[in-house]
Amino acid sequence: MTSEQREPESAEAAALDAYSRVVTAVAARVLPSVAALSVRGPRGSGAGSAVAFTDDGFLLTSAHVVRGATGGVATFGDGHQARFDVVGADPLSDLAVLRVRDSAAPPAELGDADPLRIGQLVVAVGNPMGLAGSVTAGVVSGLGRSLPARDGRVVRLIEDVIQTDAALNPGNSGGALADAAGRVVGINTAVAGYGLGLAVPVNSTTRQIIGELVRTGRVRRAWLGVAGVPVPLPPPVAARTGQQRGLRVVEVVPGSPAGVAGIYLGDVIVSAGGRPVTDGQSLQRLMLGSAIGSRLPVTVLRRGAFVDVIAVPTELTSHRG
Repeated sequence: MTSEQREPESAEAAALDAYSRVVTAVAARVLPSVAALSVRGPRGSGAGSAVAFTDDGFLLTSAHVVRGATGGVATFGDGHQARFDVVGADPLSDLAVLRVRDSAAPPAELGDADPLRIGQLVVAVGNPMGLAGSVTAGVVSGLGRSLPARDGRVVRLIEDVIQTDAALNPGNSGGALADAAGRVVGINTAVAGYGLGLAVPVNSTTRQIIGELVRTGRVRRAWLGVAGVPVPLPPPVAARTGQQRGLRVVEVVPGSPAGVAGIYLGDVIVSAGGRPVTDGQSLQRLMLGSAIGSRLPVTVLRRGAFVDVIAVPTELTSHRG
């Protein structure tokens, strides 16, 4: 073998070794914080994963893992078992918070999914098919995906879902998706198909949801009472606002906050609360508990002119779509 042949092989071996060091370092950091869940509820028994994120026993998992259950057993990597209680679950984000009283599991560091890029290395840690403490690695294969979630008759989209090719299987749900620094940037939530996994991102919105679950056991959401479709803004409006799309109103629920505020069919919502509205998800993002009963300034485009109105969102209940 010539020196020219050995050099590419040496470079490949070095790259593979660097990759392995990253994955093993992340596994060593995150594995002690991930528990295997055994859940028993009205629908029978189930399994999943959870991630310790505080030093006083709070765990984060997927809402569908503990649906209908009030508790179960968490088994940590060192073999320690502890009963957990469900503090609160939010089906519309597929997140739930649990608490164990006698665990010394170190908390994982919650990161931020917003800076993730396609092709970035991620490591999934969970308990697929009863195989505790399993680690798989892959890359971010898609960003900005949406995942429908239902709570009674209310259906919402979980936004900015992370798509990864890291192998995920039943039991991974509720486990950690970590970046190369070992920070948890997502909670694995579903297997979409062969070679395709999804994770709910950890970002500013989900941190608000997690905080509400810890404090009150539930997530309150605001309701405006409109439905819309994204449309391009006229070029002069796009140049003035710096955004290319708005949300054309195709339905206003009679007597809703939007209807009372004077938002009409055909209006194009350009901004709300001082933030650009480019699609339905942009509006959903504003509809967390703090918006209930608050004055929400909304700017719409109506017959070529900007019109400002003030809406006061009310609390979303399960009978409202």
